[in-house]
Amino acid sequence: MTLHTCFRLRVALATIAAVGALHSNVFAAVDVPVLAPGLYTRTLDRDGGPSIGYAISVPPGYDRTTPVPLVLALHFGVQGGPSLYAGRDVLRILIGPALAEFGAVMVAPDALDGGPWDTRQNEEAVVWLLDSVMRSYRIDPGKVIVTGFSMGGAGTWHFAGKYPERFAAAVPVAGRPPASAGNWRVPVFAVHSRSDRVVPIGPTEKRIDELKRAGVKAELIALDRPTHFQTGAHTEGLRQAVPWLRQVLKR
Repeated sequence: MTLHTCFRLRVALATIAAVGALHSNVFAAVDVPVLAPGLYTRTLDRDGGPSIGYAISVPPGYDRTTPVPLVLALHFGVQGGPSLYAGRDVLRILIGPALAEFGAVMVAPDALDGGPWDTRQNEEAVVWLLDSVMRSYRIDPGKVIVTGFSMGGAGTWHFAGKYPERFAAAVPVAGRPPASAGNWRVPVFAVHSRSDRVVPIGPTEKRIDELKRAGVKAELIALDRPTHFQTGAHTEGLRQAVPWLRQVLKR
């Protein structure tokens, strides 16, 4: 049995176990509608929990006959305000244009109460939405990645670290990494700007170096010019993740 086959089997078993536990203890399973190629905003209702607003991008040519990758995209902070359509905005401004050639279904939830992503209610909502999309669309379970910008970049580190069985790669952009990457398992492709004064690049450089020394596949694209609030200016850096992802996820 190959390493990739083992990974896919581990993902499938972990997903089944997680779905069963989450749905039996929290919310009943609900599928999302399958849509034609394009970008949409939708709301998914849950019995016993708050509704989840989300954006979803379906790639050109998607027809449910061939499994495709899935990108979980986590949006930036909204400074205490409502996060309605923030998922759509991060897809439209950054992640959609940058990762278009990856050919993935992309889903971007709106954070409950504006975030952050590591609260219990946001964790539950994200996992629940992710499972709903995976039931409805023809997704390759070995090609599920998580990415995000700023608060979403920190969320990317969080979800990849806490749920390594769910994600084949993590692509944080301008996100603050954890204080330590001990026992880290997920390949990381980080994008960060040296001109970022809100979330300085230093901790990201340290975490990437730490992962490399530990034998984890990790790369950093260090940009020179964008400030933290120039979200779209990170597009070219993020676009460089596509060939890296193809290599990391190569069968």
